[in-house]
Amino acid sequence: MHIVIMGCGRVGAALARTLEQRGHTVAIIDRDPTAFRRLGSAFGGRRVEGVGFDRDTLREAGIEEAGAFAAVSSGDNSNIIAARVAREMFGVENVAARIYDPRRAEVYQRLGIPTVATVRWTADQMLRRLLPSGAEPLWLDPTGGVQLAEVQASAAWVGHRVSRLQQETGTRVAFITRLGEAMLPTSETVLQEGDLVHVMMRCDQVGDVEAVFSRGPEEERR
Repeated sequence: MHIVIMGCGRVGAALARTLEQRGHTVAIIDRDPTAFRRLGSAFGGRRVEGVGFDRDTLREAGIEEAGAFAAVSSGDNSNIIAARVAREMFGVENVAARIYDPRRAEVYQRLGIPTVATVRWTADQMLRRLLPSGAEPLWLDPTGGVQLAEVQASAAWVGHRVSRLQQETGTRVAFITRLGEAMLPTSETVLQEGDLVHVMMRCDQVGDVEAVFSRGPEEERR
């Protein structure tokens, strides 16, 4: 997968190196060419000088063939504008924006842009937004048999009850992150657009569970 990153600070540089090590092609954008020094000489991806929400700059970085986009510059407004351009103008499926003001998270989530607040930021959280199917578990029991993981649900699940999702996957939804806040679902809870679903499941179920989450409810597949 090709991934474009806006912002070559410590966060962006670390993310770029990690993604490249995982076998992805990476392009990183920054308006300050000296920022690329943080990448090190071993980095083989594209270094693009420019503004991360400029369409020509994004095209130069390969946004038209990108499967994911991360906006991790030092400005909240720049990050959310760039994330919206990547999703709405170029149709990038997996988009995430880093923010400094957690009070803005609800607004951004309603725009359909997953956000990671600085106070909670870890490389693993951002990777889960960009590579939901390849994320490491949030928790793994000592025997290695059961794990808690964030699983990407397709838009086809929006409007369906969590109980239906559990029935079709044989898992337990531990909690949902909605508009930046964690909530414990009930049997009546209905999935909404932008929900992040955290699932308890057996480790040998992961592939099957991700497949059901991505396909949608059974009756819609017939």
